[in-house]
Amino acid sequence: MDTIHRQSSFLWEGSNLEIHLPAVLTASETGKDWTAFFDILKKNPPRTIVVHAGNLEEADSSGISFLKLIRLECEQRKIQFALYGLGEQFRYRLSVSEDDSKKNKETHSNSLRRSEKIGKLTIDSLLEFKYLITFTGELTVSFWRSFLHPSKIRWKDTFRVAESMGVNAFPIIAMIGFLLGLIMSFQSAIPMRRFGAEIFVANLVGLSLFRELGPLMTAFILSGRSGSAFAAELGTMKVSEEIDALTTMGLPPVQFLIIPRLVASLLMTPLLTIVFNLFGLIGGAVVLISFGFPLITFINQVNLAVGLSDILGGLLKSYFFGMIIASIGCYRGLKTASGAGAVGESTTSAVVGSIILVSILDGIFSVLYFYLRI
Repeated sequence: MDTIHRQSSFLWEGSNLEIHLPAVLTASETGKDWTAFFDILKKNPPRTIVVHAGNLEEADSSGISFLKLIRLECEQRKIQFALYGLGEQFRYRLSVSEDDSKKNKETHSNSLRRSEKIGKLTIDSLLEFKYLITFTGELTVSFWRSFLHPSKIRWKDTFRVAESMGVNAFPIIAMIGFLLGLIMSFQSAIPMRRFGAEIFVANLVGLSLFRELGPLMTAFILSGRSGSAFAAELGTMKVSEEIDALTTMGLPPVQFLIIPRLVASLLMTPLLTIVFNLFGLIGGAVVLISFGFPLITFINQVNLAVGLSDILGGLLKSYFFGMIIASIGCYRGLKTASGAGAVGESTTSAVVGSIILVSILDGIFSVLYFYLRI
């Protein structure tokens, strides 16, 4: 380790830089710290910067600005940043300073001309696309590594997420499935009664559930229930700097946090789709029985209308829907910014993004199944 400055201590641990703040950090002490910090960034940028502020007892606006500068430089240069031991009074002043900076940025953004806004939007979209591609690649590599080496998966967390996502969601899935089957049967029976074809309500309900509505409605419910939960959990961890702590300890967040949620989603979504279809058929059977048809007639009609390809096609959809729900929820959670409303924004983005992508993918599957005559 190499001591660089006698005020704030700059210590190297491999490619990581540790900064130990002194007890007093005011304008008379921070001048040389600023110079030393920028010299390090120019000559040998570190991969991670860890600031230890446990000894800090006194700091003026210059000292708070020094901490803010370190964090902003890390964000701009894509350097991992962690801050430990900062007192509550200094943490509050640092958060207020960052909020003021955001307000100034928003004011500046509002004053931009139309061409500048278009350029800024384009750059932000490209950066978002770059981050999404990076996340997708890292998630794919981690998933296949876990698939080939199942011992790398944190199964305890996986089963915990599966219980929350699957078992605890059983009542709402069953209730909505039953009500949807009931409503579809009543609504379709009205026009079919004119032709004396009420018996074919069973065919309509069976095909609609297994091919389309079962996987789609299950995905929508899980997007609002589990996708938002993933985004909120990871977003809270991001705001409280727990994810930064994992990175500092050498634990990859994707493998440690996202893979268990992805595996649980892949396991639970097809199973919940089956539950939704089953209770939807029960709802349809109740309507047909109320019309005077025996239960065996309803079962025979469903068997005639629904084939194995319809069941497997719907389950294949649900598998990909589960992948989208978990991926988007975790992605938005990792992208959470700092601030009180950041977690809520990430949660909303996760739900909306999941529903939109699930709908688009469902349209692609419909066209594909049509041309494959499935």
